[in-house]
Amino acid sequence: MEPTRVEFAGHNGLKLAADSYGTPGNQPVLLAHGGGQTRHAWGGAAKTLAAQGWHAISVDLRGHGDSEWCPDANYSIDAYAEDLRKIAATFDRKPAAVGASLGGSSSLIAEGEHPENVFAALVLVDITPKVEEEGVQKIRGFMHANMEEGFGSLEEAADAIAKYLPHRPRPKSLEGLKKNLRLRENGRYYWHWDPKFSTGPSRPRDARRPERMENAARSLDIPTLLVRGKMSDLVSEEAAREFMTMVPHAEFVDVSGAGHMVAGDKNDAFAEAVVSFLNRL
Repeated sequence: MEPTRVEFAGHNGLKLAADSYGTPGNQPVLLAHGGGQTRHAWGGAAKTLAAQGWHAISVDLRGHGDSEWCPDANYSIDAYAEDLRKIAATFDRKPAAVGASLGGSSSLIAEGEHPENVFAALVLVDITPKVEEEGVQKIRGFMHANMEEGFGSLEEAADAIAKYLPHRPRPKSLEGLKKNLRLRENGRYYWHWDPKFSTGPSRPRDARRPERMENAARSLDIPTLLVRGKMSDLVSEEAAREFMTMVPHAEFVDVSGAGHMVAGDKNDAFAEAVVSFLNRL
């Protein structure tokens, strides 16, 4: 099942690239990736959703993948949340939102801080109001390690990922890795996101303000699912329990063998959990 390339206008008209899987007109599911990733992170899950009769839309967040880089480097959590609200408003019916890490924080703010429901349901993937600072620093360190100098080859990039994610089997083919890298004129590969996303003045820092995230979580009145990677170094078991106290109607799934990047680590188990939740709605 090959996706159809589509485009949306985000906050202030910024062009956002996306892949559409399944039949437009079916119940939409909007997939928002984590910081430093691209829409391709959801390929397997999006195909599963489409095969189950959903219309899955995997979007490149602003400054990532094939979406435009923001001219004024506005990568605040508010801008990401407003982008998702703009996209959601283009459908005939409210989409369900599935957001990982940054995409989850943005989805939570988009829904929880809006006077009316933006989404029909919300799936948060390994993100809660409270996160472990050590895990945050590990992610930041990986993103910054080769940001300026890039990689001399796809194999070099694959080596860096394997070192960062030792629990994940190294892929036999590096074709998928190409989608997350840009080959520049100097012959080196660079991550497919705007460096100002992590170094500019308007970074999504507010996503790490637990009181803001908590208030948004307590405002949720739509079906909600929290999916945690059991090996996550970002969301602890305690943080997951606290979230369930804030959102008593929420459901919770702990995916064995998965770290922070749940969909990439255990796509089949992740997709099964999400499809099962959505099919009950």
